[in-house]
Amino acid sequence: MHNLQVIPRERLSFVKQHGLGLSPACLAALSSVSNAPAEDTKLTFTGIVRLIPDLSTRCKILWEKQQEMTLADMCIEPGKPWEYCPREVFRKVVKILKDEFDLVVNVGFEIEFYLLKSVIRNGKEEWFPIDKTSYCSTQAFEVASSIFEDIITYLETLNITVEQVHAETGKGQYEVVLGYTEASTAIISLIYAREVIKSVARQHGMMATFVPKYAEDEDGSGSHVHISLSRNGENVFMASGDSKYGMSKIGESFMAGVFNHLPAILAFTATHPLSYERMLPKTRNAAYVCWGKETTEAPLRTASPPGIADGLVNHFEIKAFDACANPYLSLAAIILSGVDGLRKDLSLPKPVEGDSDVAGEKPRSVPDSISDSLVALEEDTLFSEVMSENLLIAIKGIRKMEVKNYCEPERDYSQPEMDAFKDPLEDFYLQILS
Repeated sequence: MHNLQVIPRERLSFVKQHGLGLSPACLAALSSVSNAPAEDTKLTFTGIVRLIPDLSTRCKILWEKQQEMTLADMCIEPGKPWEYCPREVFRKVVKILKDEFDLVVNVGFEIEFYLLKSVIRNGKEEWFPIDKTSYCSTQAFEVASSIFEDIITYLETLNITVEQVHAETGKGQYEVVLGYTEASTAIISLIYAREVIKSVARQHGMMATFVPKYAEDEDGSGSHVHISLSRNGENVFMASGDSKYGMSKIGESFMAGVFNHLPAILAFTATHPLSYERMLPKTRNAAYVCWGKETTEAPLRTASPPGIADGLVNHFEIKAFDACANPYLSLAAIILSGVDGLRKDLSLPKPVEGDSDVAGEKPRSVPDSISDSLVALEEDTLFSEVMSENLLIAIKGIRKMEVKNYCEPERDYSQPEMDAFKDPLEDFYLQILS
């Protein structure tokens, strides 16, 4: 779920110049279920932070008659970014990669979610999957085809490319694969695509939920992210000739940096207790610190999609990424880790050779809780290069509050708050009314 402020169109020029005022705690200290600042964040309801619309992201809301939306930056004053602004942190990291190595990151997101229908039982509304068939079944798509026709139409109108759609492994679970593009554009597409999917589902009387673990006996939903590097428009992640792993030295060093920092990265990409209930062995969801070539059980895998020569890979995938995470902070952490690998000229360890290898040799497990990922983040000093001490304190405080909210009481899967989960540092956008 993203955060939203609504303004009439006649106020847009004023807001562009001066911003909208909100308290620091509202923007960066509220947990997913509380209206009080998370403990230890050092943020309160005193003071004002301004939301400044980024009109380069402005687009029409296609399912409304006269409304538009635009992402916003968090600023102390116009032209002066707030240290907690996720978009500014991301910009800093992208600039470091470009300035030091003349590289650009390209990204493609997969969006997994469940489609649920409302049923009244004994006078109470309950939500159930719209389908119960298996992975990639024709029936699963048939029952949702009209929904996806509208989703794809809206996304194409917003210039968001859809590469494919299919039923996932869960009952009523689907995946939309977005097109591959420069990282900042990919994030904007991800944010707007989720809004489109949720809105179209509501128009059809359904609910779309992106929660990492919708039901105890169903597979979780992620936002797997595919990453490559380019220079002057050319993919430089892929080897240009013979290579041990099919990737260039640049690609290997970048990926090795991500591998080395993966436990701490999870503090940014897996931000809710339910994120860790998704990442279990034998679920293709990143339970061990390892990597493999086309190994879906590994948290990091190199990929050779159709059209790539045998033995070569043109990008890698990160599994531990879901809809609770802020995509700007998450990609900033991933890219900065890759920068560290490039600076140190790191190499990857030996890859695992398959699912049985991963489960059999039992490599070191990824953090299996927010608490463990916070320990890893505490021990990893890399991220303080672009994230202020105050921002890291806020992130840790919010994560600890999520643990308190969700891990102390016993989890009830019967009626999950399916549209409520979010990173409190989630991106704001403005809705403009005519």
